[in-house]
Amino acid sequence: MLRTLTTSRPARLIAIVSFAALLATACEHNLPLGAPPAGQLLAITVTPNPVTLPPNGPQQFVAVGTDINGAVVAFTPTWSVVASGGAINASSGLFTAGATLATFPSTVRACNSTGFLCGFATVTVANTPPIGPSLGTAQTYGILAGSTVTCVTGGTINADVGVSPGSTTTGFPPCTITGATHLADATAATAQNDLTTAYNALAGLACGTTVTPADIGGRTLPPGVYCVATSLGVTGTVTLDGQGDANALFVFQMGSTLTTGTSANIALINGAQAKNVWWQVGSSATLGTGTMFRGNILALTSITLVDNATMLGRALARNGAVSLGTNNTITLP
Repeated sequence: MLRTLTTSRPARLIAIVSFAALLATACEHNLPLGAPPAGQLLAITVTPNPVTLPPNGPQQFVAVGTDINGAVVAFTPTWSVVASGGAINASSGLFTAGATLATFPSTVRACNSTGFLCGFATVTVANTPPIGPSLGTAQTYGILAGSTVTCVTGGTINADVGVSPGSTTTGFPPCTITGATHLADATAATAQNDLTTAYNALAGLACGTTVTPADIGGRTLPPGVYCVATSLGVTGTVTLDGQGDANALFVFQMGSTLTTGTSANIALINGAQAKNVWWQVGSSATLGTGTMFRGNILALTSITLVDNATMLGRALARNGAVSLGTNNTITLP
């Protein structure tokens, strides 16, 4: 009888220990034993993955849940950033990259309400070239003119300035140039050649939307190529909506002039970037008093900035002058 009791006790102990091990394993992973049945959330996929963004660039992430059969299961994700690389809205999934250039593996995380199931995405933060035509050696210029550059007072060009085939600038100082100045030298001539190439590339793009009437003030525009046979105006604010794409391209083609009104504003939202906004002007451009302009102007003839107009972009004139009034600033995008 004693032998029977002695041999049966270890068997019960083994069974108890095995159940305890299974229970501990389930607790450690915060998941029930076995896969959830059809119709219940099994996996979360985050897209896009991977994604490359410029510093401070936005990205809208999407999380999709599926069950054991791959069918979509509705759920409300909670978003977070695991390590670093940027910040994310916990509810919407709108991510904003940081300034550090690196690859951040599985840094974006979307979890279910309990936090037991999560999906991940990898983000690379890198400097990316502008979308659109290459400016070549002209990309370092805030101003490039064919004949001359003039400035009244208080102007600041936070970039290079060049003139070719002309050879003069007037008003520097009191206006200031933070970059290099090239007047009728080989460097300026090469930049003008590259400007001509970029101008022709813009002019050769197929028109996507004909602007009617030919004033885009008060509108919100998605990415695209916009064209008008003669003059284009901007009265008030035009809003360029990148729709969450940091590489959204905006091109405006006009047969003759570009004119902005007093206090006009080129506003950028949802990832649109000034470096990816292009204005191909068939003759001359004039930015009205107090205009806040964003984008690159490539004009066949001349460009004029009236008092207090500012640019986040470039004023590049192939044949004529670039003329500044009082308190203008131009900064590269």
